[in-house]
Amino acid sequence: MSAVANIARAVGGGRAPAAAAARETARLLKQADDRGLNAILDWSPALLDQEAERVEGQLRRAAPGTTLPLAGVPIALKDNLVTTEQPNTCGSRILKGYRSPYNATVVDRLRAAGAMIAAKANLDEFAMGSSTEHSAYGRVRHPLDPSRVPGGSSGGSAALVAAGAVPAALGSETGGSVRQPASFCGIVGVKPTYGRVSRFGLVAFGSSLDCVSVFGEKVDDAARVLSVISGHDPRDATTADRPALKLEPVPRSLHGVTIGRPREYFPADLDPGVRAGLDRATEVARELGATIKDVSLPHSRYAVNTYYIVAPAEAAANLARYDGVRYGPRWLPQGGDLPALYRSTRGEGFGREVRRRILIGTYVLSAGYYDAYYRKAQQVRALLAEDFRRAFRDEGVDFLLTPTTPTPAFKAGDKVEDPVAMYLADIFVCAVSLAGLPALSLPVGRVQGLPVGAQLIAPAFEEARLLALAGTLEANLSGTAEVR
Repeated sequence: MSAVANIARAVGGGRAPAAAAARETARLLKQADDRGLNAILDWSPALLDQEAERVEGQLRRAAPGTTLPLAGVPIALKDNLVTTEQPNTCGSRILKGYRSPYNATVVDRLRAAGAMIAAKANLDEFAMGSSTEHSAYGRVRHPLDPSRVPGGSSGGSAALVAAGAVPAALGSETGGSVRQPASFCGIVGVKPTYGRVSRFGLVAFGSSLDCVSVFGEKVDDAARVLSVISGHDPRDATTADRPALKLEPVPRSLHGVTIGRPREYFPADLDPGVRAGLDRATEVARELGATIKDVSLPHSRYAVNTYYIVAPAEAAANLARYDGVRYGPRWLPQGGDLPALYRSTRGEGFGREVRRRILIGTYVLSAGYYDAYYRKAQQVRALLAEDFRRAFRDEGVDFLLTPTTPTPAFKAGDKVEDPVAMYLADIFVCAVSLAGLPALSLPVGRVQGLPVGAQLIAPAFEEARLLALAGTLEANLSGTAEVR
């Protein structure tokens, strides 16, 4: 049984008080702090005690025969999901000390299910990064090797789950920011279909791409949390008019399932350890009865280029609101006017990577360049989505299996001065985001102690089948075994 299920059963069944779960979580969070992971931006034992009291009250008031599916389960939040009790910084100086007047929908749904909000996790500033080295509050360290990155932009959430501080955490995905760190840290990361989970209370980066997503120690941990936070929200017009996700049993075999391996995701220069991990996962799927089929996604080579036009364009529009007037601190030179306030506040408040993406986005949306860049990128985005539809519809493929990342976790500092090299860390994950499809990263082994993840991709709104497939593979794979 998964950690989430164990805690919920113990607390919900009255065998352990929520206060005990809160005390243990406080111990584990302090332990993570003492290790110097720098994964947490805000937490306190007092807040955990308040969460435990709320859960105990929910249990006392619950009608006979009803259960809280996440009773007493501690969950960390990426600090771009707003809550009223804690600061909401997005890893940026420009929001230092900001407190939201409302909760994100996913926070309210977690609490309604009995979960305890354990901590706000560090992230790349405004979720812009692939290594969590771009936080204004310092980089996050990999739990297995502090000299390496945990991935990004949800690196703090991933590190806390991988370190065992919490059994599950929420992150956000714009172009792979949960699947990529899940792969680097050796845990499960699930991105839902765009529109499956409400974005209300998620600070916007790329509005046509952003998805609240889930980390778990195991597939079942992530699945239980995703089922709680999913479903239509009238406060978010982009949520699909669908009920909450209903999970399916994990099958013992994969007979009748066809899994496609896109040729474009297995280039000759793919890291040998990553290739070995994917080959091992493929062989296990075949042994379980799945049919393995080579397929083509011919426009995949344009995915990174397309993403780094569309996402910065949307970021430039969304971040225009941070001007030193309505949010956070302001920097005003003595005797300066309103334009000086804007220039100074945005120059001092935003970090280098955020400024870079705002400039790129403004450029591609500017007069004379819009058609050449942004419009063309949206046309290529449609072609990428059609590639996936063709694989599922015409090739008879139920799921796609690819590497999550081209390499295991890289050394801190290796790519921070080379933005293009950093962006290429997302080469296998950003096409899925552009197409709005559900996908997850599953640990399939380790290379010299560093985790390797396999990405499973499903048709839109097929999360239940995707999680069931992943559960079957997980039960027959050792995510910590060395691969060669």
